[in-house]
Amino acid sequence: MKDAKVWRSIVRGPQVITYQRENSEEVAVKPAELYDDADFEKMKEDEKTLSTLTIALSHEIALGFRELQYAKTLWEALIEVYEGNEDMRRSRQDLLRQKFNMFNHVLGESLETQLHRFITFVTEIRSININLTAVETKNNMVNSLPQSWDMNVAVIKKTKDLNRLTLSEIMAIIKACDMDDKQRAINHAYKAAGSNSASNNALVSQ
Repeated sequence: MKDAKVWRSIVRGPQVITYQRENSEEVAVKPAELYDDADFEKMKEDEKTLSTLTIALSHEIALGFRELQYAKTLWEALIEVYEGNEDMRRSRQDLLRQKFNMFNHVLGESLETQLHRFITFVTEIRSININLTAVETKNNMVNSLPQSWDMNVAVIKKTKDLNRLTLSEIMAIIKACDMDDKQRAINHAYKAAGSNSASNNALVSQ
């Protein structure tokens, strides 16, 4: 929330316009028919906030909360439904932490897809305040590479200081190794095709 007024309306709740009754020290809720321009502007802040939150929701979700008239109550209801209480949040954190520790290559997926899946997962984990150290994040990414990468992983760990490298730098190294492997495979296939062609020509000439 970049708009301070919008966030204030969510945190503090709707503004209640009050006034002091004439010939009395009593402060009461001001009737709408007595609002002046400044009062209407204050009310618009709450209406704008509620509208901003509602628009951000999908149509199906918004329908489920349509009876809520204030941004604060809508915000609190969304947190309760989609984040749950403290026990539910802790359970979700434990589950995601377990999934992180078990993150691995999926048979048939490309290296690019795996790296993208890893970064997306790490972003999700950090969004719910699970603290991952840089070291465990980088080691987990490298160790989750396919079994066919065992030799490359050994070389990377032996020749590169993972503690000093950033996650993006390690990803660049992995992608470079992948490109090298693909290029070698192409070269081997080309040489094999050339060798077969030469052998066939020799048989024909005989």
